[in-house]
Amino acid sequence: MFEERQPVKVAEAVNKVMSFTAKGEKEYIDLMEAEGRYLAEDILADHPIPPFDRSPLDGFAIRSADTNEASKESPVQLTVKETVGAGNVSTAAIGPGEAVRVMTGTIMPKACDAVVMFELADEYVEDGLEKIQIKRRFYPDDNVSKQGEETSEGEVVVKQGSKVTSGVIAVLATFGYDRVPAVKRPVVGIYATGTELLDVNEKLEPGKIRNSNAYMVASQVKEAGAEPLYFGKLADDFDTCYEAVKTKLNDVDALITTGGVSVGDFDFLPEIYTKLGADVLFNKIAMRPGSVTTVAAKDEKLLFGLSGNPSACFVGFELYARPWIKSYLGSPAPYLQVVRGTLTADFPKPNPFTRFIRSKVEYAGNRLYASPVGMDKSQVVTSLAYTDCLAAVPGGSRGYHAGDEVDILLLNPEGSSEPIRDPEKKRSGH
Repeated sequence: MFEERQPVKVAEAVNKVMSFTAKGEKEYIDLMEAEGRYLAEDILADHPIPPFDRSPLDGFAIRSADTNEASKESPVQLTVKETVGAGNVSTAAIGPGEAVRVMTGTIMPKACDAVVMFELADEYVEDGLEKIQIKRRFYPDDNVSKQGEETSEGEVVVKQGSKVTSGVIAVLATFGYDRVPAVKRPVVGIYATGTELLDVNEKLEPGKIRNSNAYMVASQVKEAGAEPLYFGKLADDFDTCYEAVKTKLNDVDALITTGGVSVGDFDFLPEIYTKLGADVLFNKIAMRPGSVTTVAAKDEKLLFGLSGNPSACFVGFELYARPWIKSYLGSPAPYLQVVRGTLTADFPKPNPFTRFIRSKVEYAGNRLYASPVGMDKSQVVTSLAYTDCLAAVPGGSRGYHAGDEVDILLLNPEGSSEPIRDPEKKRSGH
């Protein structure tokens, strides 16, 4: 039976989803397995960095007072008492007119308070003794990395909710976190509905299509930081779909279905939500593609009913399921990054709903452009292979044209096809 649905605005739909603020529990995982996970607590420094006064370069540790009168015309001569590498400690007693050859990372010898880099010291041997000549004055702490100047003991070095990257791995290792406190990933169940669906390894038949949505969504779930659990395909049968959803909802933190949310005779998901006793947050959104995206809540668990059309399914996940997963993981920035940029193609057709155009980001000079890829239809799948942003065109306009400014939602920027350049100098007054 046809049901008239009242669309909600995109922002309202997002807020309704994000009002369900489930948070993952803490678990400890091996440091080598922590890449891509989210921290469940602040990471603290268990010692100062540097842990001691040390030399940041190869050179000579000296007493700065010995160079008070040094100049090009009247250089000072110092005797090198010993050579010390990183990991070793100077044992010589250093007095006036004496120095120690040190390597990068060496603890500063007692009585020394400055380091002279090799290229600023003239080395020579006199009477069998290694000596250096210095032609300029040095001051206390010149070229010395002081204890705790980078980080003090007990300081928060990485905040809770941060994603573990290679840089964070370096910090964790530095401070002895062999077991990392991470947020347990939510388990997200996935069902693909539709009698027309074939497995990816099956040959095409008249009226049939291969099931691309389930694999796409599973990948999106992983990219968001959750654990996908694919339960398979469901034929267009109400009782079968109902029992499957009811049973598997107990095994997951959230459940995603693709297809079955429109208003056709075989779109059963809205009725299934009703029979489950779930609270339907919305069943239509003022957006294209994906206006039929439906979200319901049952016992604090969310059921995301995404469109069966690939592009609409993709967009629905990115706008609603992705931020919920990120929030579950404790991310302080769960939403897609939005920047302003320029549209490069015409969209003259008026549309009452906000349109999210699958696009590719391009940079030219200091400007950012969104170039649409493929056909702008919800059933299109091939354009998704090149999509790295969504150009948001507001509804209620008379259309948009190339050169118009729009919001651009960045997805997963891969990088640039251009090699890195030397930074340009900025000159004042130009």
